[in-house]
Amino acid sequence: MSSEEEYLRRTDTESRFEFRKEQRAAFRADRGLTEETVRLISEDKGEPEWMLERRLRALRMFHEMPMPTGWPGQPDLSEVDVDEIVPYIRPDVEVRGGVRDWNDLPEDIKDTFDKLGIPEAERNSLSGVGAQYESEIVYQNMRAEWESEGVIFMDMDRAVREHPEIVEEYFMTKCVPPSDNKFAALHGAIWSGGSFVYVPEGVTVQMPIQAYFRMNSEGMGQFEHTLIIAEPDSEVHYIEGCSAPKYGVFNLHSGAVEVFVKEGAHVQYSTVQNWSKNTYNLNTKRAIVEANGRMEWISGSMGSKATMLYPATILKGPGASDNHITIAFAGRGQNIDTGAKVYHNAPDTKSTIVSKSISKDGGRTNYRGLVRIPRGAVNAACSVECDALMFDNESESDTMPHIEINESRVDVAHEATVGKIGDEDVFYLQSRGLDDDEAKQLIVSGFIEPITEELPIEYAVELNRLVELEMEGSLG
Repeated sequence: MSSEEEYLRRTDTESRFEFRKEQRAAFRADRGLTEETVRLISEDKGEPEWMLERRLRALRMFHEMPMPTGWPGQPDLSEVDVDEIVPYIRPDVEVRGGVRDWNDLPEDIKDTFDKLGIPEAERNSLSGVGAQYESEIVYQNMRAEWESEGVIFMDMDRAVREHPEIVEEYFMTKCVPPSDNKFAALHGAIWSGGSFVYVPEGVTVQMPIQAYFRMNSEGMGQFEHTLIIAEPDSEVHYIEGCSAPKYGVFNLHSGAVEVFVKEGAHVQYSTVQNWSKNTYNLNTKRAIVEANGRMEWISGSMGSKATMLYPATILKGPGASDNHITIAFAGRGQNIDTGAKVYHNAPDTKSTIVSKSISKDGGRTNYRGLVRIPRGAVNAACSVECDALMFDNESESDTMPHIEINESRVDVAHEATVGKIGDEDVFYLQSRGLDDDEAKQLIVSGFIEPITEELPIEYAVELNRLVELEMEGSLG
């Protein structure tokens, strides 16, 4: 590839994420978090009384809880001042809950997602697509073949109105209650947008469903909620993409994901996040898996100033299983604190955690994990593998596993490696005709291969491109 072709390819990839649009909205809340703000959000959405009551209860919990502090190596959250955040911006779209025809979107919003490749991805490899802009879904579509099977894919605001009996039962009650942590409580108070996915018993959705979340405005918070319910013997793959342009003040992303995997069901949840380096990414994600169900978390965390993200799985029924594959990249000024939590609450349960991290130019990555096996969870098996790759002596990487075993008849293994890119490896590849940058990029591509193997090809290619750009300091 010529130098001109390489420049054009990289410039095109950068522009897909770093562009920004003029800020305009149909409704914009004032900065800060008050009861009045929460009531205004609920009123603007036309929510039932029970949802408003849950929001207000979560708000009270948020004000009572302290900020998380004192964790070894945790990101500095002193800049996160909720009173400086715009918690809710409703985009200027005629149809609440999202249009079904791409051409019905306003030109500026349509152009945003065109640049991100959403329509192309929908045509090529997806069963359904949802696109969120600021605080609400602006586009939602599901292929007719899956709608005829009873699959429901819609934005959460619409689900509250059209499926209140399901949402009221599952929403932040059994999986991610607002009492879980301060940012879960914040989310419960001012959540907006997100996806509702319901897969009936015995239905396999053969192509992935994707939702893409875009923050365009400066100094805002995005608080989308994702609720996935997979009935017995069903199967679905959900892909989440996220991005935001860089501004001079911080943005906050504090979403929540709740996944219910019923008996014999299989859910894969894949995330490729490319937040700008002024964004604090503080999410809560959890799944409850019943007998012989299977949950998979595939995560690529790129960008953000600080990330704290630990997808958790509760293996509730015998024979339930869980698989985590994560990749984190931290460059200059970044602290990416990620990990996984698994609770083996039944016999014959299995879990695997594979964590890969890359740090350069003084960036910091942490693996922070928890595996808990209580008495009675006989024949539980867990394998944890953490590998950290550093580019220089200024970068940092720590592995902080916490494993609690209260049952003797189990099989648990933990392995961790930390190392720098070897001069011998680079020299060997250079002797085969690669320059220094190409050699290092090839080593990193091989290092992250476990996650790219689990993604559809177009997403794997995109993740590799993002890693290349991060290595060169080209983003944010």
